[in-house]
Amino acid sequence: MPYDEKLADRIRDNIPSGVEFTERKMFGGLAFLIGGHMAITASAKGGILVRCNPKRFDKLANEAGVEVAVMRGKEMNGWLRVPMTKLKTKRQLLRWINTSVGFVITLPSKR
Repeated sequence: MPYDEKLADRIRDNIPSGVEFTERKMFGGLAFLIGGHMAITASAKGGILVRCNPKRFDKLANEAGVEVAVMRGKEMNGWLRVPMTKLKTKRQLLRWINTSVGFVITLPSKR
């Protein structure tokens, strides 16, 4: 199943202005990278993968419907899977974009 292109457009259109990002197709989805770090991904499994601050990870992971992301049978520390049911409105999506971007911009650039 390919990623949802409309969701990718929504992500692209709502990354805060002034934040430089690149896009890369990865794992069947479309990843948005900031400073070379994956920040948020329109997932091929539906919904999004969101990178978040480890200090907030446990609290965010315990929200209804949100799951710790798993790849190849292993939990991905710092990554959450957010289903489309939690991304219906712009406000809902912006919350996750801002959570991710707010953390990733604090990381040293990989470039």
